[in-house]
Formats: sequence, C-alpha cells, structure tokens
Amino acid sequence: MKRLEQMYEGKAKILYHTDDPDLAIQYFKDDASAFNGIKKGSIVDKGIVNNHISSAIFKFLEANGAPTHFVDRPSDREMVVKKLEIIPIEVVLRNVVAGSLAKRTGLPEGQELKQPILEFYYKSDPLGDPMINEYHIAEFGWATDDEVALLKSQGFKINELMVEFFKKRGIRLVDFKLEFGRHKGEVLLGDEISPDGCRLWDWETGEKMDKDRFRFNLGNVEEKYQEVYQLICGDPG
Repeated sequence: MKRLEQMYEGKAKILYHTDDPDLAIQYFKDDASAFNGIKKGSIVDKGIVNNHISSAIFKFLEANGAPTHFVDRPSDREMVVKKLEIIPIEVVLRNVVAGSLAKRTGLPEGQELKQPILEFYYKSDPLGDPMINEYHIAEFGWATDDEVALLKSQGFKINELMVEFFKKRGIRLVDFKLEFGRHKGEVLLGDEISPDGCRLWDWETGEKMDKDRFRFNLGNVEEKYQEVYQLICGDPG
C-alpha cells in the first residue's frame, strides 16, 4: 500500500491518504502533550509502543464483537485503518474515581465505582473538550439518537471486555476515552487505545502506568509505557 499526502496531523499521530480511497495510514509520533496542549514534550519510542498496544487491543475487540477501524500494522509506527468521518464526541468510561471525576465530586482518588460511569465530551481543542450530555448532542446535531445509543452500548461493552483484558495482565483499568466515526454507514471505534488515553494502575501496588506520569512529572515514563507494552504484547524479538 502506498502512502500519499498528509490528511491531518494531531498531537500524537499523523493521518495519510493511501492509494485505496477507503483506507488511511495512521502514523504514531513520540510527541506528548497534557492539559490541552499546555505541557508538551516527547516520550522515547511512545509511537512504537502505542501502535503495538493499540493494534493488539483492536484485534482483541474485533474478535469479541466490537468493530474498529483497524486493518493492519505494516510497521512499528504505522497502522492501516478504515477512513472515518469522526463523530465529534469523546466517550469516557470510568471504573474508579480519578482525574476530573475526583475534582468534580470531591471523592478520594482510587474509590471503586459500584458500576461504570459513561460521560460524553465535545471534541474541541480550543474549548478544552468540555463535558456535554445527550441534549447538547441532539440540539447541535453531532450524532443521531441511534448513534448515541450505539456509542453508549458499545462503550459499556468495550469497557467490560477491556477491564478483564487488563486484569488478566495485572493492570487495573481506571478510566479511558474512546472515539468513534462513520465508515460506509457503520459506526466504528477509531483513534487508538494506549497509555495515552487510558488510566492504568498496577493491580497490586496501584502505581500509575500511563500518561499521568508525564502530566505530573512522576518520572519513569518510558519504563512504565514499556512495561504495559510487555504485559500486552510481549517481546517482539
């Protein structure tokens, strides 16, 4: 497959057109940012790690009935994906109190939730991705009622699958974000699933194994990304 001109460049990835009009190449960068781009830096080999982790998780989800945009991983930093018309809504699933949920509720970080909480956020970097609800989505036409119902059902299904996926590997899935898009009339999971967009804690020690280490200058960022990589993908040799 031939990589053609650039479609889009984001904080962590670049999308390229290909010689197949239905497919794109998603290139994973080492760039890192936090607090809506206020803090910027890089994490050594993050792109490689996130590409391998995302590919493994997408394959797992596909095998368990959750359709994604994943097609292939032709190289360490490239993923072939189906082109999506992105739905401008981030779907966040929470299993444990942390991050903004702790700030908004005053509850202690680490408190287990009795059942998962699903939240919607409007995808807008200039606005800081504000929280929204179904009334906003309907009023501004960001998704149809059927699509919203699908985002919710798929969100909870993916969460259930991923909680067990990570637990088997000694990792606690605290919370994570999902992005979806439309492809030939079907809504598919897109973007990536990696330590960039998931809060992952060591199941035994509670040690953070995700981008919070970069956000809050906790150190050992690369080491923890590599640890997650090894637990999910093993040594590629």
